[in-house]
Amino acid sequence: MYAWQNKINLSLPQVTEVQTPQVQDAPGEFVPYDECMTRVYIADPLPEERSALRLVLLDLHLEVVGEAADWATTLTHAPSLRPDMLLVDWSMLPKRSQNAALAELRAACPGALVIVLISHLDARQQAALSSGADSFISKGETPERVAERLRAVAAGIRPV
Repeated sequence: MYAWQNKINLSLPQVTEVQTPQVQDAPGEFVPYDECMTRVYIADPLPEERSALRLVLLDLHLEVVGEAADWATTLTHAPSLRPDMLLVDWSMLPKRSQNAALAELRAACPGALVIVLISHLDARQQAALSSGADSFISKGETPERVAERLRAVAAGIRPV
């Protein structure tokens, strides 16, 4: 369960209120990440967790283009929606072939960042990153920390 799930009124800083790193669009030209990373796909088996994530993403002015509660739906629908970022719950990945599953998702959505949602930070964190995820987010993070991680990943900075 997400730590922010029971919070109704989220007070996250807006993108324009903080000094957010920018990604380089062309040599010498920069574009704020929120102008290029706007379309997000959520893949999580629990509807209440998808709903909590949707609230955080909407507060960050990101568009949720689709959602899935299972892996097969994610692989079928996400590519046609052309997301910029995929938030995928680690528990949805096929247990015997997590590396292959993330590789398949990355091939289906080659331009998207893949962020893995993990319930417990342990060896799975390293496995997720070595399996091809761009980053991870613990489900125990505060809404502010989730927003910070999403901004950092979208800006091309690997969070600590």
